Amino acid sequence: MSPLMTAADQNASSSITGAAVVSVCALVFTVSSFWWINARQGRLKTWEPHSFAAIFNYSLVRLRLPLVLHNTGAKPIVVQDLRLTFPDEPASHLPLLWMSSPSHLQPGPDEELKLPAGFVVAGREAQQIFIELEAPFPGLLPEARDYKAQIQVRVGHRKGWRPLLTFTLRTTNIIDPDRYAVCNNAPLELTKEDQQKADAALLELMDKQEKDASAQGGTKQRDSSSDDGNAGTDL
Repeated sequence: MSPLMTAADQNASSSITGAAVVSVCALVFTVSSFWWINARQGRLKTWEPHSFAAIFNYSLVRLRLPLVLHNTGAKPIVVQDLRLTFPDEPASHLPLLWMSSPSHLQPGPDEELKLPAGFVVAGREAQQIFIELEAPFPGLLPEARDYKAQIQVRVGHRKGWRPLLTFTLRTTNIIDPDRYAVCNNAPLELTKEDQQKADAALLELMDKQEKDASAQGGTKQRDSSSDDGNAGTDL
């Protein structure tokens, strides 16, 4: 075989190899682009709320939050459930459960509350939702300070609870804990007079809770003594 034919064969082989590489790269790019645009599973994002509505006292803990949920991917995300926890607080502070979906932030006597239900956030879209959360039974009486709060979510494509947002809940801005009202969640919004009112209201509630607990303890002790006497008579 002549040297000229060998060189021609090598050039032809190099051209075929180069074309094959370009074709494979084009195919990979096409498939990747299609997956990224149409089939990529994203994640759910939200941001710290600027305001909230709350009523916090020894018998009722209820919180209403405005959320904007954004799906970063192409595939829709099914939101099954939401709740709010306090990661830095004692275990006795149970999560606040999603109880209803109001139509706006300001509580009112005539508003229609929808029961919690799963919903879909479409791919690359954002959706606003108001959620109302409540403690299953009294156990959290917040002080006038900042709390680390975390919104957790259950989604259709994952198992278990997932952290969605960790933010600062400023219960310092609650002026009247017995009135279900909207509060600003921005820092340093209260005047000195408002701060004193909030502190006084919370101290009054704490004193009332302690008195009620003492009264219940005394009643239980008297009932126990009565039961002991009855048990001795029966024997």
